[in-house]
Amino acid sequence: MITVVIPTIGRPTLAATLAALDPATEVIVVDDRPEAVIDPLPEPAVPEGPPVVSPAAVEDDADLLGVVGAAGGRVRILRSGGRGPAAARNTGWRAAQTPWIVFLDDDVIPEPGWDKAVRADLEDLPADVGGSQGRIEVPLPLDRRPTDAERNTAGLATAEWITADMAYRRAALERVGGFDERFPRAYREDADLALRVQAAGYRLVRGERVTRHPVRDDGFWASVRFQRGNADDALMRRVHGPDWRAALGGAPGRLRRHALVTASGLLAIGAGLTGRRRVAAAAGTAWALLTAEFAWARIAPGPRTKEEIRRMIATSALIPPVACAHRLRGEMRVRR
Repeated sequence: MITVVIPTIGRPTLAATLAALDPATEVIVVDDRPEAVIDPLPEPAVPEGPPVVSPAAVEDDADLLGVVGAAGGRVRILRSGGRGPAAARNTGWRAAQTPWIVFLDDDVIPEPGWDKAVRADLEDLPADVGGSQGRIEVPLPLDRRPTDAERNTAGLATAEWITADMAYRRAALERVGGFDERFPRAYREDADLALRVQAAGYRLVRGERVTRHPVRDDGFWASVRFQRGNADDALMRRVHGPDWRAALGGAPGRLRRHALVTASGLLAIGAGLTGRRRVAAAAGTAWALLTAEFAWARIAPGPRTKEEIRRMIATSALIPPVACAHRLRGEMRVRR
């Protein structure tokens, strides 16, 4: 009835994801690391028994990419050549033969009984339902307020149609052509697919199965790196129009404020270099106030530790110009 497709870049968390699945569930792991990477994938801890692993089979590539075992189960490993999660998921679902494809990320942990629960979610759905989303839980600390990064991850619990745990009818995927591989990273490719599936006449629903999404520590500058997603927002606007956020039930972004902050900073620098001191002072004050507002909006709901405050101040100064630069890059790319 189902095939689970998991795109991966070889994160160690893949082992826990696989170990949480029933050995009888068919799984396709799509290794999306560049072709030059030959290290084996992490092996999950499994009960005693012989692992059953098929060789990779993507076009002419017949290399065995790693040992990913599941006792008595069927785990296939395919290669997608480092082309991004959209291409990896397409590689996976096109290799499956079942009527339903369940996409999981390689850093989630399905709850006990998930395999039975996902089948219960799908088996009696009417034909006009093209997809079913699992319920995402993000464990947060109980002894303090969550950090900015933890709150961002917690937003996945209410996000619409994310592929952390999302099942699609194979017929729906075939009808819309699967994921749009113009989305190069794990951002917006799932939202784009959901909107296209709905536009094709299918409904999307929420199931009862539960999957946990632990919070990762992506480093001090992670929130700045994540601004690359603004380039993908440009593609979303081009494909789905200016109201695409509302169609997904999302809140307006901060791009306009980021543009105002960036413009203020550039004006202050330009005026200072040309000797217009009053203009430079006014623009600099505006930049400082807007940056402080942004930083405080991120600091106030958090634990307010010295480390968190330091991170919020540093990244809040960089995020607006970086976000604007990525959005401009995205706009230029979609207009080519």
